[in-house]
Amino acid sequence: MDGGSALLLRSDTEQGVTTIALNRPAQRNALSFALLGALRDALAQIADDPRVRVVILAAEGPVFSAGHDLREITARRDDADGGRGFFDTAMQRCAQVMQAIVALPQPVIAQVQGVATAAGCQLVATCDLAVASEAARFATPGVDIGLFCSTPAVALSRAVPAKAAMEMLLTGEMIDAEAARRIGLVNRVVPPAVLAEATLSLAARIASRSAHTVRIGKAAFHRQRGLPLADAYAHCAAVMTDNLLAEDAIEGIGAFLGKRTPIWKDR
Repeated sequence: MDGGSALLLRSDTEQGVTTIALNRPAQRNALSFALLGALRDALAQIADDPRVRVVILAAEGPVFSAGHDLREITARRDDADGGRGFFDTAMQRCAQVMQAIVALPQPVIAQVQGVATAAGCQLVATCDLAVASEAARFATPGVDIGLFCSTPAVALSRAVPAKAAMEMLLTGEMIDAEAARRIGLVNRVVPPAVLAEATLSLAARIASRSAHTVRIGKAAFHRQRGLPLADAYAHCAAVMTDNLLAEDAIEGIGAFLGKRTPIWKDR
């Protein structure tokens, strides 16, 4: 049970950086049906908030996320259909959350302080960027309990090379933060004491750019990945043409040529 406490904690900075923290530390931040719903709703609110320029996804306690809530799943095996209806709905909700992160106009940075396994690892792989503590560990260990991490494989296989993803999925072995950096699952690895500072610094740097430029760039990046090469170039060429006509591109190029600091209008 999730109890009455807030499933998510939110904090905002003046630079336009919003931090959303998973808040089920006693349950290892397992992604319960309610927590996934809360995260989905929070992302929907952020998407329409022009004050938010970058999102940091963090977690309370020593574990980033242990993945789906196996106790909740097991309890639903007593349903008349053996849990099939709930399992299907829960997997669909999880997929909605992951797709919402990709579709969010603002970049999302995972701040990983500890273990991220199964759907928790999926969450990290889904984010646009990830900063990990040296203490962080990652795994997709479903194979160990007879449950292949098929949905985490969707995000993982898009974040790291295929053979690296398959090794994690087939062995269930835990990898450390440095190994995660080498295969591209995370961008940076820092000492635990400076994790929050390092993540915020990265977020603030991105937030200092034109929000309009960053938003269209993120959307174009994810769109072109699913297209054949020629279509990808055609799509991104059209995006760049529109971008060149935007006020912030006119301002930014003018500022560069004039050797001054640009003043963004975010349009």
